[in-house]
Amino acid sequence: MSEIRFEEAGSKGRYVIREDGHEAELTFSRLSDLLVIADHTAVPGALSGRGLGKRLVEHLVDEAEAKGFRIVPLCPFVNAWRREHPEKAALFEV
Repeated sequence: MSEIRFEEAGSKGRYVIREDGHEAELTFSRLSDLLVIADHTAVPGALSGRGLGKRLVEHLVDEAEAKGFRIVPLCPFVNAWRREHPEKAALFEV
């Protein structure tokens, strides 16, 4: 299983998985140390069906829990995950 890499420059960043020459990513914008907007999740067709989008969202949620920030789920995929996991509601700003 490929590792999830973290990249950040200024207030923008992403979590990325690289496999078979392709990248799946979840991008975000940092509003503050306590608030992150999940902007977009993208998994190319060549990587679809592997659960990579779910892994990226779960990694973001784990980071929020560990570091004490909240997530604004602007991305429809992240927002759908949030709705499916009401036990994590305290980590989201909606």
